[in-house]
Amino acid sequence: MATKTDFTTAEWNELLGSVMLAGMAITLADPSGLIGMTKEGLASGSALLAAKADPSSNTLIKSLVADFETSEGRSAARDAIKARLAGKQPAEMKSAILETLGQTAALVDAKAPADAAGFKAWLRSISERVANAASEGGFLGFGGEQVSDAERSTLDEISKALKLTA
Repeated sequence: MATKTDFTTAEWNELLGSVMLAGMAITLADPSGLIGMTKEGLASGSALLAAKADPSSNTLIKSLVADFETSEGRSAARDAIKARLAGKQPAEMKSAILETLGQTAALVDAKAPADAAGFKAWLRSISERVANAASEGGFLGFGGEQVSDAERSTLDEISKALKLTA
């Protein structure tokens, strides 16, 4: 079972960043206004809390969640995201995020094979939570659809990047 000590500092920061990027990809796919973006951001955070409380979460996930509870861990995640997305236009960010998620999947497959399937499924579940957090379209939260076509497409792309079946 993998923990922070099984990774270099740069690799660990990449894993931390991937947790946030999994939700960001969905938000970028179909931005849903201020209230929707707030709900989607809260959905990412609730995924961390759920993983902490879930007895079936693997050691790698629990180690990442524990690091997010520290200011250093949150700062490292933000820095990893900035490094990946700095200077990119919003239209370029989604492909950069998908590429990063693919690299993260390969890293975990290589360094933590026992935890890899659970970790990658967890990243995908974060994306699903974000997609279901706010309805798209409609007016003032009424009408619209729960998960837009763009979000569904991005969920499929995330599954492919993580080498999961869509």
